Amino acid sequence: MQKTILVAGGAGFLGSHLCVALLEQGHKVICVDNLVTGRKENLEKLLKHPNFVFKKHDVIKPITLKADEIYHLASPASPVHYQKNPLATFQANVWGCWNLLELSKKNKAKFLFASTSEIYGDPLVHPQIEGYWGNVNTIGVRSCYDESKRAGETLCVDFRRMYGVEAKIVRIFNTYGPNMDAGDGRVVSNFIVQALQGKPITVYGQGKQTRSFQYVDDLVTGILKVMAASNFYGPVNLGNPGEFTIMELAEKVIKATGSRSRIVHKPLPQDDPKQRKPDIALAKKTLGWEPKIPLSDGLVKTIAYFQKRLKIKA
Repeated sequence: MQKTILVAGGAGFLGSHLCVALLEQGHKVICVDNLVTGRKENLEKLLKHPNFVFKKHDVIKPITLKADEIYHLASPASPVHYQKNPLATFQANVWGCWNLLELSKKNKAKFLFASTSEIYGDPLVHPQIEGYWGNVNTIGVRSCYDESKRAGETLCVDFRRMYGVEAKIVRIFNTYGPNMDAGDGRVVSNFIVQALQGKPITVYGQGKQTRSFQYVDDLVTGILKVMAASNFYGPVNLGNPGEFTIMELAEKVIKATGSRSRIVHKPLPQDDPKQRKPDIALAKKTLGWEPKIPLSDGLVKTIAYFQKRLKIKA
């Protein structure tokens, strides 16, 4: 059955891929984005689609429209962007979440909030399970993002308790792939762009901190499964449990690009997590979901995207 689906933040990296997947399922998609970090380029192939509508709008202001499902992905997601205007970041995840939940209540629409692994902070539990409450600095430079995502989760749960809104929560771990912004400061895009341009690859600290990287297609599959699941609201971790040090990632990117870039070390940023790895037992058991695309394959696809975007010959 065709649905009308609102994707807030649909011009961003993740949102644009979600819009494509929903259109492929035959739905009508309304993409809402203020284009602060989202890019019209990400929607270039969708703008002429008969079932696609783009509306420039900031979710911190109420919006009125009809929708059967609402996805809230409207927030800066990389430290470079969310620290640039921390108050706007907080507003997107709290006021924006409130406004979209109100819209869900009005429409009796299902709702999904894109939370983050950052709610676990610099974790004292490894790997991170959904029942772990986290180790977050509430007044650090990252807290505008971490704490607003935690508050967004609270809103989802309370709207469900008070009004019966079908509000679902996914906690997204490091994700990469085409449509990433070359200047967004995320580690995968940073390393690939630096390697392709022959610039030094910047590793913070000694590079011993670990991350788990999932390809965007795997994430979108997981998000759709959560929204479709009956009587399941999360929170649920969506990430690839394959764990790599940042140095290992840098070496893989250099090898995959054939770059001669050297690695340089800079001081570790404040509150940078030392370890990050999802426990995905809940997603496996409840959704039958786990990532399929290994880092080596995903990097090849992402490198090809940046070669084309940066007009660098393979």
